[in-house]
Amino acid sequence: MELFVEKDSIVRKIWGKSDTVLFIFAGASAEFALNKAVDWLYFTGKLPSDPLGRLFSTVKYAKLIVFSSMDEANASIDTIKHIHETVEKNRDASIPDWAYRDVLFMLIHYSIASYELLERKLNKNEKEEVYNVFYRVGKRMGLKELPENYIQWLPIRESHLAENLKASKYTYDLFKQYKKHLGLMRYEVLIAAQKLVVPKRVKKLLYLQDFSVLTIVISIYKFSRILKLDSIFKNMLLPTEHKTQIKELDVQTV
Repeated sequence: MELFVEKDSIVRKIWGKSDTVLFIFAGASAEFALNKAVDWLYFTGKLPSDPLGRLFSTVKYAKLIVFSSMDEANASIDTIKHIHETVEKNRDASIPDWAYRDVLFMLIHYSIASYELLERKLNKNEKEEVYNVFYRVGKRMGLKELPENYIQWLPIRESHLAENLKASKYTYDLFKQYKKHLGLMRYEVLIAAQKLVVPKRVKKLLYLQDFSVLTIVISIYKFSRILKLDSIFKNMLLPTEHKTQIKELDVQTV
């Protein structure tokens, strides 16, 4: 059976751990809020009414792609494309191609940034591997103007950050919803996590300082994993109603 992502791929290691996935979406939640096309996420009302539910829905599809056969992964990608086409039809407008690329670019950036924060630096081949997986997702969705490799992608990513992000009323409302659904303590943890993985452009637009209290905490957290205490530590930071879903994010990668 042909797999969409090989069993020994670094991408499976990245997306097979709940702590890494949570940092991916901590960063993406910040960048999503700044994207000039974020109004599309408000059209259905699902994101502002249930941002955590939206997170787990997105994770579900990402894992279906990363941990499935080629045919199953392609079917999942086709489903995602169909969902967006339905939204476009209902709104009688098209989501800009650059907006689709932005989402893909977020997954690439935060996959690498989160793994390097919590585990180790990736080498050039591993970064290329991460890029290639999401490049194939984008090609399946019919996206245009995708760079063919990681090196070519880097300057394009920077140009997207410069051109497609701005603080808007949606930005402020989304962060208001994050605080409402997470509670004050966990919201502060979210902000602290964002500081560690978002690009400088995102930090600037959100007025995020460089210092994060999680810099110290992460060192303790890494040690706690050795002692098998990471689940206790993690549960202290996550809403009770989502604990089962958090556990389901961990995937056996071997």
